[in-house]
Amino acid sequence: MDKTVTFALAKGRLAEKSAELLQKCGIDCANILEPTRKLVLTDASGKYKFIFVKPSDVPIYVERGVADIGVVGKDTLMEDGADVYELADLGFAKCRLAVAGYPGFDLTDRTGLKVATKYGNIARRYFESKGQNVEIITLHGSIELGPIVGLSDVILDIVESGKTLKENGLTVLEEICDVSARLIVNKVSLKTKAQDIKPLVEKIFSALE
Repeated sequence: MDKTVTFALAKGRLAEKSAELLQKCGIDCANILEPTRKLVLTDASGKYKFIFVKPSDVPIYVERGVADIGVVGKDTLMEDGADVYELADLGFAKCRLAVAGYPGFDLTDRTGLKVATKYGNIARRYFESKGQNVEIITLHGSIELGPIVGLSDVILDIVESGKTLKENGLTVLEEICDVSARLIVNKVSLKTKAQDIKPLVEKIFSALE
């Protein structure tokens, strides 16, 4: 059996924060913190492998067992509903899921509300829970443009500082929930590689304290 523990990490800032955490757990992540175009890296011991993927793909790699462990935003988990174990809130990459639009827009007095978002499942569930019918308009970039050009009434997106909204004349109308990076594990790997994964997870818990 392959004893290598494989991590799926989102490229960029999330991978850097993950590497800093894993360094505290005794894993040499120096090569992760160096600029590189490589998509697969291995630590010096050869015990840990890291694959770098788009943030939205992390749960897919973990669910299907290509990776044993992943670090992903709670927003992605909520949207995709991947069949994985969510073991810890890592406390970084903090932001909020929110509905935003022009100041004073009345969300309650609408039928057939048009919502621009890349989180179609979250948006549908959220507005259904409020008893509202909405039209989901799927966008993958510059979500804020929706209300500005009349494509949508509002947007549903992650908000960090709110600066981009403000610069485009928009504001948060309703907050849905806080999100942050989460540690996820493949269900089979947690059993078959328990002697390697469980001690590591315990070290991660200790590093978070």
